[in-house]
Amino acid sequence: MKLRHLLSIIAVGGAALGNPVQSRAADATPTTTNHWQSSIAAGATLTRGNSETFLGTLSGATGKKWDQNEIALGADMAYGTTTTETRTNNNTPPPLHGTAKRDDTTAETIHGFGQYNRLFNERLYGLGRIDALHDGVADIDYRLTFSVGAGYYFIKSKETQLSAEAGPGYIVERLGGDDKSFATLRLGEKFNQVLSDRSRLWETAEILPQVDDFKNYIVNFEIGVEADLNSSKSMSLRVYLDDTYNNVPAAGRKKNDLKLVAAVAYKF
Repeated sequence: MKLRHLLSIIAVGGAALGNPVQSRAADATPTTTNHWQSSIAAGATLTRGNSETFLGTLSGATGKKWDQNEIALGADMAYGTTTTETRTNNNTPPPLHGTAKRDDTTAETIHGFGQYNRLFNERLYGLGRIDALHDGVADIDYRLTFSVGAGYYFIKSKETQLSAEAGPGYIVERLGGDDKSFATLRLGEKFNQVLSDRSRLWETAEILPQVDDFKNYIVNFEIGVEADLNSSKSMSLRVYLDDTYNNVPAAGRKKNDLKLVAAVAYKF
């Protein structure tokens, strides 16, 4: 419970991002030297009718770049519910028949990350990273992922950034009520592209296989676009697809979790 409360604090008070909000594998590298670049984004979906649904998201990150150092911190959370109403005693005329409601939680995630990069030259860097996750629907009480490694910018320009990262890692988790810990590898990739003066695209992916059991692996993927809503570029609209695949999920849970999110962001 203490860990869950800590993750909640990270997600709500922990900060937004340098480029587009990137909730999983991403860590939006800042583009301006010696300045913190931050933003926070929120989105909500609400339906009413035969079913009542709600999905709320909050995400953010902050990042700073020095001559040889880069740091990125971020957090995101999502909560969703579905309420369905069914008629009981259908063969009985009103007012004897009634209705029954059922509430289901469809999303309950809190995630935070921090990454530090030390640039050895213009393209090669070393890194250290930590991720923390709680996912109530997937029955993940907590998952802490620690990783170190090296990264390389294959493309590094004002309009385009493409990099890859690799290194060892370690996961500590409580999955389906069972405590586990194991060594992993981490292979990651990040891509950012300026589409126009007021729009951008990003994509990230990573895979974390267990070192001594490659059948146990996790894949995180995200792709999204962002468009500025005003001339000062302080407000923007973001639409992104976030997908997590766990090849060995908790008992009774599916392997894949996918979210399509639209959110309004404020950058500062």
